[in-house]
Amino acid sequence: MIARVRSSLPQKIDITLLRPGLRLGVGVSGGADSVALLRALAERSAELGLVLHVAHLHHGLRGAEADGDLEFVRALAAQLGLPFHEEHADVAAEAAKAGESLEEAGRRLRYAWFRQLMSKEPPHAVALDAIATAHTRDDQAETVLAKFLRGAWTEGFSGIHPEVCWNEGKVVRPLLAVTRGEVEAYLKQLGQSWREDATNRELEFTRNRIRHELLPQLEGWNPQIREKLAQMAELAREEESWWTAELDRLAPQLLLRGRAVRGGGRASTSDAAEALAIDRTRLAVLTVAVQRRLLRRAVRELGCATDFAGIEALRRLALEGSAGEKLELAGGLRAERTPRELQLRRKEVAAEALPEYTVAIPGEINASAFGLRLRIAAEGVAAGARATLRAWKPGDKAHLRYSSGPRKVKEVLDRMKVTGSARAGWPVLALGGRVIWMRGAVLEPEPGIVVEELSGK
Repeated sequence: MIARVRSSLPQKIDITLLRPGLRLGVGVSGGADSVALLRALAERSAELGLVLHVAHLHHGLRGAEADGDLEFVRALAAQLGLPFHEEHADVAAEAAKAGESLEEAGRRLRYAWFRQLMSKEPPHAVALDAIATAHTRDDQAETVLAKFLRGAWTEGFSGIHPEVCWNEGKVVRPLLAVTRGEVEAYLKQLGQSWREDATNRELEFTRNRIRHELLPQLEGWNPQIREKLAQMAELAREEESWWTAELDRLAPQLLLRGRAVRGGGRASTSDAAEALAIDRTRLAVLTVAVQRRLLRRAVRELGCATDFAGIEALRRLALEGSAGEKLELAGGLRAERTPRELQLRRKEVAAEALPEYTVAIPGEINASAFGLRLRIAAEGVAAGARATLRAWKPGDKAHLRYSSGPRKVKEVLDRMKVTGSARAGWPVLALGGRVIWMRGAVLEPEPGIVVEELSGK
């Protein structure tokens, strides 16, 4: 029997993510973080009313070492008296088939299996309500710092979210308030061993360099840097939630479609999807922060993007420009100052005239034809993996977040109410035949890959 030892770590579990009766699968690789999560949840399962299961995916890599991981987790589940679920995958074959790295394919298969475990449809009889993963405060700090280094709007600093919801169920991260040091101290206090993955120390991966080189250096300047970065993530999540609601309220009032008519009101026009206007007087009384956010929303609604300098140029034109003055920005975005309004229009560009941009991953695309700069970051990408930014094509499919499966890009554009020339040239990023990013849409995250839109940041 496994001994119970008093420790503060189980009390630091975020129980707001849990509820009595929750059928909770715990993703356990055998590493320290996931083992600590399992032990802590097991310690409090009776108190919290949790029905725990253990899930482990064998990736078919690292030979006997991976076999040892599987047997270790299986034995731990048995010691705790918990149901154990295992799955075997040929990650190498999947990676070769899809043109992915081993890490990318492994993450994709792992999360796909988690969704199967939560599926209520036959033949998946487990029907878990949620899966818990063992991301810690250190993981959060590393993620926020990586976002900062790449450059991001404040929403980029929200980092790892405590909860991600899918149709099948949700993924929760109950250890985001716990440090890696606390994890290891807890396990040592229990006398609980764990498995080590040597690849976690390989410095060719960006996250490993941040973890082993950059963060330790920053701690020399501020010993609490990890805590401060985690706090920044929480602040960013809450503030972005407020901004989203506020802009949803303001945009219908201030972003005007159609043509202004004498006596007030607006007349519908055939190019309403490619043009909108903002009343200069109403814009001028807003704070600078709201002005910037509103202009960014307007540019995005037209299917365009611009950087900080572009947003500032639009503000200057709206507030200080002369009637008749015009401005042309990247991606076919045109602005004109009238006596009353700032009018924005997306220049019509035939889809077939738009170029395709191909980039090795990780890498960056400066796609002037789309008014975009994208950075694609990934850990452990196979040599030669390349992504292509292009206009969407009939037959393209995208997997929206919270959607049960891929949908045609045509249907996604319908849902987004994108029409006219903006629709014909709508940009997508494709990798191995799959759409992994689409302007204006929130897609299911591609395991191991982060696509950052740098324009406007």
